[in-house]
Amino acid sequence: MTRFGIGYDVHRLVPNRKLILGNVEIAHNLGLDGHSDADVLIHAIIDALLGAAALGDIGQHFPDTDNKFKNIDSGILLAETCKILREKNYKIVNVDTIIVAQKPKLAPHIFNIRCKLAEILKIDIDFVSVKAKTEEGLGFTGTEQGIAAYAIAAIER
Repeated sequence: MTRFGIGYDVHRLVPNRKLILGNVEIAHNLGLDGHSDADVLIHAIIDALLGAAALGDIGQHFPDTDNKFKNIDSGILLAETCKILREKNYKIVNVDTIIVAQKPKLAPHIFNIRCKLAEILKIDIDFVSVKAKTEEGLGFTGTEQGIAAYAIAAIER
């Protein structure tokens, strides 16, 4: 049986923080604010995977009220999510994502992000899609107030 889940996340852009997307550090004058490293892409993927398995959301498994997750590398959270799925006998089939950001330009980073995600998810890079979109200057992402990410995941038993 194949199951599908969808995920979404958004974080505010702020000075004096690293910009981490898909477990890859990207040079930029602003970074994402959050309890963990605020990697919106990985957070959306986690929610998509957990949703596909009807196992809740990122906040239930990795609450921002727990200091053990303070500034944690979101790649660790994604790896733990994969472990949870394996324990329930699920296999990740594929992940398709969109990052919504006016700046920085993400095209030069997409391949590295896909490689890193495939490594963490333990699936072939051909089953990891990452796309980047701007908002043409509209909304909070278009005015560089934040970055959003969407993800859909397929899993099977």
